[in-house]
Amino acid sequence: MPLNDMTFIIGGEAGQGVESSGAGFCKALARGGLHVFGLPDYRSRIRGGHNFFQIRAGTRPLYSHGGPPHLLMALTEEAVLRHREDIPAGGGVLYDPEHAVDAGWLKARGILAFPVPLGKIVKDAGGTRAMVNTAALGAATGLTGYDFSKVASVIEDNFRRKGQDVVDLNLKIAQAALDYVRTTFASSFDYRLEPVSGPPRMVINGNQAFCLGALAAGCKFVAAYPMTPSTTIIEFMSARAARYGIVTKHTEDEIAAVCMAIGAGHAGVRAMASTSGGGFSLMVEALGLAGMTETPVVIVEAQRPGPSTGLATRTEQGDLLFLLHASQGEFPRIVLAPGTVEQCYEAGIRAFNLAERYQTPAIVISDEFLAGAIRSVEKEAFDLSEATIDRGQILSDAELDALDGPYRRYQFTGSGISPRAIPGHPKAVYSATSDEHDEEGHITEEADIRTRMVEKRMRKLEAARQEMRAPETYGSPEADITFLAWGSTYGPLREAVDVLNRSGRKANLVHLVDIWPFPGEKVVAPLSRAKYIVDVESNYSGQMASLLRMHTGIVVNARILKYDGRALSPDYILAHLPEEVK
Repeated sequence: MPLNDMTFIIGGEAGQGVESSGAGFCKALARGGLHVFGLPDYRSRIRGGHNFFQIRAGTRPLYSHGGPPHLLMALTEEAVLRHREDIPAGGGVLYDPEHAVDAGWLKARGILAFPVPLGKIVKDAGGTRAMVNTAALGAATGLTGYDFSKVASVIEDNFRRKGQDVVDLNLKIAQAALDYVRTTFASSFDYRLEPVSGPPRMVINGNQAFCLGALAAGCKFVAAYPMTPSTTIIEFMSARAARYGIVTKHTEDEIAAVCMAIGAGHAGVRAMASTSGGGFSLMVEALGLAGMTETPVVIVEAQRPGPSTGLATRTEQGDLLFLLHASQGEFPRIVLAPGTVEQCYEAGIRAFNLAERYQTPAIVISDEFLAGAIRSVEKEAFDLSEATIDRGQILSDAELDALDGPYRRYQFTGSGISPRAIPGHPKAVYSATSDEHDEEGHITEEADIRTRMVEKRMRKLEAARQEMRAPETYGSPEADITFLAWGSTYGPLREAVDVLNRSGRKANLVHLVDIWPFPGEKVVAPLSRAKYIVDVESNYSGQMASLLRMHTGIVVNARILKYDGRALSPDYILAHLPEEVK
């Protein structure tokens, strides 16, 4: 029977191509018109250990992982042991009989066993053990009756750079596994996947979507020290640096990365640094330098659990309050927390515009879940023609030529935004110092100038607050339950809201992307109508709920918090609803 929502898991060890296989299968399913959502789960090691990749495919848009796996593609015995409890009756396990799998245990629970000699198929075709994952995908295609041409097209794309011989060998292996399954098991698996008509879609993760936005915004400099889960940002930009005229720098540490980005921003280049929480901890002193010198720079902080090294390849939302107050003293900053790949793309554009408009650091906060999970989206979601570039109050050469008197880089203005000149013009020479300074940038300790300069900088914060977007409300307008969300919790909560509303309950969610300066009045509007507010976050203390109370006085009724390093799912949210609203 064809399904409109089917879940797969590919499980194996690091080094067996689990993530590449999962991403490739997602692309093949999307090329058949299906919506997909894929989530990698991997350990912080290069070889060994259990990794797996969850895939959902269906005929409606998908926003999260979740649900029991209908088919497990096990590349190791451990994969079966770890996931078999989750497989429903009628589901199946595809495995190599060379592994010691208890088929009797599966049969007793109504789970179908599909022993396929993956290793032998690869060996007979002349391949290596590294190609077992290709055989598994071919076998899964046969079991589900899916169109093999879609899988073949992805194999061709993925291996083309290695030469046609490698492409042909992988196609041969996948076809042999498919033929074996169809001959041996025929149509014994009830769950089927069929291509449907649909527009071309992109299969993309949050980091990639953000990079597309940064490219559209004219980013020309990226500096980073690789740190999961932000590493793919500099990888993506470096792979396209020559094509788009970008300079990327793999620095010796995060301090150097942010200082280089600030230097590039000072010189007039749209620049960014990407990191995770531990790297951002090293950046905070330089963040203050950008605040004091009023230098526009974008910093991407993709969170993972801490403190210290924490869980290097897991997810959490534990850095929110830290980012809002990082570095000593008080100075304005912009903080955006996209929750979908579409919002990541928008944040890539808006962060650069806001940073230059207000001449201040702009921080984009993400996490491993949003950064690494892939989703199919319509190509129209990334319409480059709609990307606008706003560089703020930059003085032209003609305006600088007409200056009568010294250029005052930090001129006192009603908005707090001073006319900015790109270094290089003879009348645009000024001091840029980390010390407090006067309008021309000269160091000062005069109390009145200090007071006026602090107030000048902070006026930008109040102006930016008016530009912050209101939170998005999704679901029933007359909800009995309102979920409060920010960042990556949007997808799981959206699907949980849909489940509740389909069951006859009335629920909605209020999701914040624009975090700082906190748009208090715009947040109060949807929450003032809420009957029962449930804060949902991937941290221990409910940081958004605390921020909400601090700035609006609104107190949530309950909290659903998760901090084990794994992403929230619709199932988890629904299972942890407070008793009074279940």
